[in-house]
Amino acid sequence: MSAYHHGNLRAALVASGVELARTEGADGLVLREVARRTGVSHNAAYRHFADRAQLEAAVALAALGELGRAMTEALADLPDGEPEEQARSRLRLLGAAYVHFALREPGLFRIGFSSTAHKEPMDTGDVPPGTDPYSLLGGALDDLVATGAMPEENRPGAETACWSAVHGFAELHLDGPLAHDPPAQREADLDLLLRAVERALTSTPTEVGA
Repeated sequence: MSAYHHGNLRAALVASGVELARTEGADGLVLREVARRTGVSHNAAYRHFADRAQLEAAVALAALGELGRAMTEALADLPDGEPEEQARSRLRLLGAAYVHFALREPGLFRIGFSSTAHKEPMDTGDVPPGTDPYSLLGGALDDLVATGAMPEENRPGAETACWSAVHGFAELHLDGPLAHDPPAQREADLDLLLRAVERALTSTPTEVGA
């Protein structure tokens, strides 16, 4: 434990909470332990978080910011090409990064989407611009429409469809029956899923119903 000396105590507490959630998961996120790791009394911590629920919500928001940064970094691998193909690749890269983060950082992923952390709507005002996963996904979908890859009539509700697909895949491989799949098989299945989602979004309603 290193003593806290100055600066933004709330931010320091959240940072300690993120590290605790990373190693211990949501169940290990205890306000007293977060205060101890930050080097302050639990009374000082209570001035910023009235209870564990408030701390969990703040840590969950920070965890989503970490996820968003991982998704943003994945776009460095976006290949050169025509705008339409780049838009398609962008969507697939973001989806793959989402799943890879979940498997690499299970503690942060779980608390980022824990039901207790989302009892109340989150204030995303503290999330650095460009690191909100939902906004990153929305931008990729807007790109698909702008380049002509996706029919405009497919745009409403597309975020939910994409998010459900990758989140479900991540859960199945993190805590579900596919948790022991070999990495090569998982990556092949992930690529298949992402391309299936892309095809569904970029098909015309007539093609989908055919």
